Amino acid sequence: MSKRLLKSGIIVSAMTLVSRVLGLVRDVVVANIMGAGASADVFFFANKIPNFLRRLFAEGAFSQAFVPVLTEYHASGDLDKTRQLIARASGTLGVIVTIVTILGVLGSGVVTALFGFGWFLDWLNGGPSAEKFELASFMLKITFPYLWFVTFVALSGAILNTLGKFAVSSFTPVFLNVMIILSAWYITPHMSQPEIALSIGVFLGGLVQFLFQIPFLIKAGVMVKPRWGWRDPGVVKIRTLMLPALFGVSVSQINLLFDTFIASFLETGSISWLYYSDRLLEFPLGLFGIAIATVVLPALSKKHVDKSSDGFAHTMDWGVRMVCLLGVPAMLGLIVLAKPMLMVLFMRGEYTAQDVDNTSLSLIAYACGLLNFMLIKVLAPGYYSRQDTKTPVKFGIIAMVVNMIFNAILAWFYGYIGLAIATSLSAFVNMALLYHGLQKQNVYSITKKTIVFFCKLIIAGGLMSLAITYLLNDNSVWLTWQWLERVKHLFLLIGFGAVVYVISLLLMGVRLNDLKSATE
Repeated sequence: MSKRLLKSGIIVSAMTLVSRVLGLVRDVVVANIMGAGASADVFFFANKIPNFLRRLFAEGAFSQAFVPVLTEYHASGDLDKTRQLIARASGTLGVIVTIVTILGVLGSGVVTALFGFGWFLDWLNGGPSAEKFELASFMLKITFPYLWFVTFVALSGAILNTLGKFAVSSFTPVFLNVMIILSAWYITPHMSQPEIALSIGVFLGGLVQFLFQIPFLIKAGVMVKPRWGWRDPGVVKIRTLMLPALFGVSVSQINLLFDTFIASFLETGSISWLYYSDRLLEFPLGLFGIAIATVVLPALSKKHVDKSSDGFAHTMDWGVRMVCLLGVPAMLGLIVLAKPMLMVLFMRGEYTAQDVDNTSLSLIAYACGLLNFMLIKVLAPGYYSRQDTKTPVKFGIIAMVVNMIFNAILAWFYGYIGLAIATSLSAFVNMALLYHGLQKQNVYSITKKTIVFFCKLIIAGGLMSLAITYLLNDNSVWLTWQWLERVKHLFLLIGFGAVVYVISLLLMGVRLNDLKSATE
């Protein structure tokens, strides 16, 4: 089993790598055009709202509820029954998300006032951020339809993943990045406000992603005509699982949105600094955490259907080991190399050395919670694959309350950095509760083998960090170098760190066999 999971994980990671690299290229282009000023704040705000709803309607709650049910239907071997479920689910979801999209476009001002309340107050009182409110309201009308496209993209991806075709859905996000980059290059020069051109790129990115997956659905024989099916047994089961998961699976996104709400009261640039640091965090999170979780969910769902409790626990343990193997060096690497990475990626055009300093602080705060973010991605499927969505919701509520409390306290003292710290702390709480719940239900307990493995990872990661820190030049030296010189030194440091990490693990006796399931 783990060999197949490892192969699928590598495929997803490879496709995700292409998407994440292009995502960084996109952010480099955006930073060059807009830096971390007011225009950038507004664009990131207008892009974040539909992406948040995407997590609710598509990639998050819906996928977590849809995949286990679809796996049941698919395991029965009745293709017609499976196709009917897809038709009913897509039709029902389609009607709901269409209504939400229309309301979002028509009521963009209300949405902006809700999540950018600080800008709204300035608009009412003629304050300095009044223009931000007006521009954000207009741009949301352009970006909100992205929600409609990407919902069906996520639905198609969930279907293809259940059929074992992981590459297509993992590669699809590439087109969003491509369209934003093309819009920056070809539309921006003809507009006085570059942020509007980039918003058009978001719209086009959703459209192209939607069209890209259709041929693969046809080839797999699951391209069906959507039908309304609110009372269909399969749809009833999906929405019963989905409604509580709407909150539970999207806690981290709700926390980020709450950060945006508070940041609208802070100094100009706060939203942008948080965005750029979050984007760097998303690179390893998507490349490793989400990639592993993507292949684990269908596998766990199948184990549950087959009533294989031992196989279920072994698959969970494999996922935890893989996430820790990749997450520990990624977390420490982001902390140690925060400023060099930001200089190489973003410091040009409107993005200044001061922006590097400001962004690095929130990046370090976010990075401290990276391993917890990644573990959440693997532990949560332990509930959703068993069609238990209520338990994660309880934990999600606790984590969100913790985040809000820490936000209120830490933002008062540390501004936008406090928001990042609060998000990381709430991620730890969420992860700990998810694990404790699985352990209490006798579903999964971390094995002695994995504990020993994790200790070796921490030691190797510590040695890697010390080695990189020893060779790392002072920040003032990096500022004197040209871009290519910075790139060369950054890659040398990353490569050297990776070598130290791997050699350290080998010297401590870690072998490829440690990445295999205990059932093999």
